[in-house]
Amino acid sequence: MTSVLEAQGLGGKYGKRWALRECTIDIPAGHVVGLVGPNGAGKTTLLKLASGQLEPTAGGITVLGGRPGDTPAQLAKVGFVAQDTPVYAGLSVAEHLRLGARLNPRWDVTMARERIARLGLVPAQRAGKLSGGQRAQLALTLGLAKRPELLILDEPVASLDPLARREFLQGLTEATVAHKLSVVLSSHLVSDLERVCDYVIVLADSRVQMAGEVDRLLATHHRLTGPRRDPDRVPAGQHVISASHTERQSTYVIRTDAPIHDPAWTVTQLSLEDLVLAYMEKHTAEDRRAVLEVQR
Repeated sequence: MTSVLEAQGLGGKYGKRWALRECTIDIPAGHVVGLVGPNGAGKTTLLKLASGQLEPTAGGITVLGGRPGDTPAQLAKVGFVAQDTPVYAGLSVAEHLRLGARLNPRWDVTMARERIARLGLVPAQRAGKLSGGQRAQLALTLGLAKRPELLILDEPVASLDPLARREFLQGLTEATVAHKLSVVLSSHLVSDLERVCDYVIVLADSRVQMAGEVDRLLATHHRLTGPRRDPDRVPAGQHVISASHTERQSTYVIRTDAPIHDPAWTVTQLSLEDLVLAYMEKHTAEDRRAVLEVQR
């Protein structure tokens, strides 16, 4: 499978602080990829490295087979929309489109104008007078009209209300189908990722905790609930992701390719949010155990 982004032992520093360290990742092309993880996991740093805004401190990264930001041709292949959906408050919508045309050799003027008209944005209106949702749609239009092969979105809907988020994500979905581009979307809102993404990556402590196609991940992960049972009594083919216990009951999230025949368990399916939280809880639990070991 062709990779849209590959990183090996990737690290990025701000001063003396490591924001991303020892990150190894392989993102396949042709997907809408959800990148999720706790604050400080390194998501934004990874995306800035991928778009050529930062230089790696350690390790290596390739995007679409080349070094990020290395040449004008490489820059033209990647679109980037930052968390604050940056637009220039003093410029009109039309002036943003003209600026995009001057800066991007692959600019699709027809698509940009048609999308602005479909969204009901007034070309003469200044960006500073637009609503948050309208500014986000303008930023997305600029990213799409660049005609990138990869579109990177860093928390683009974090500050939007539910209706504006839905409209933004609907527009993104329509654009990815129409233009057959790859997308990497970072978000804390897993419900939004579930709506648009067909591939998900959980990043924690700059390491990939889980990655794969959403349908496949949901088919191979299950919640088991039943009488109290210690982890060492779970069959070897059932990999425990998270566990919780009461005095009489155990609940596990497990990964397995095999059917579960034990009648003692009640087996339920997971939502994507359930699955992501299980892996994040696993990472948090491992961190707590590491701290306790150090304290001893």
